[in-house]
Amino acid sequence: MKTSIELIAEERQRQITEEQHSLENDQNFRIGELALAGASYAIPFNNRLYKIDGTPNIWPFDPKDWKPVLRDRIRELVKAGALIAAEIDRLQQMQLEAQK
Repeated sequence: MKTSIELIAEERQRQITEEQHSLENDQNFRIGELALAGASYAIPFNNRLYKIDGTPNIWPFDPKDWKPVLRDRIRELVKAGALIAAEIDRLQQMQLEAQK
């Protein structure tokens, strides 16, 4: 069985290769959108508040990008972890650039 860290790393790699997300693209987000997206998946199903468009009230992206996996809590937490990891990478990159 894979560890949570392995699952999250694989999901982040999938986001990069299949959905064309990258650290360079993630630099376009400036107000915590990646963290909000991760939090949207991390919130348990029965605790989510939804907007009229069917996305969680904190979902920062287009509704078509909201892809819940309602019967697989682990999968949603893996997606959440990968999005949080992307936000950490983005913030670390910003720190590096600010030091130049």
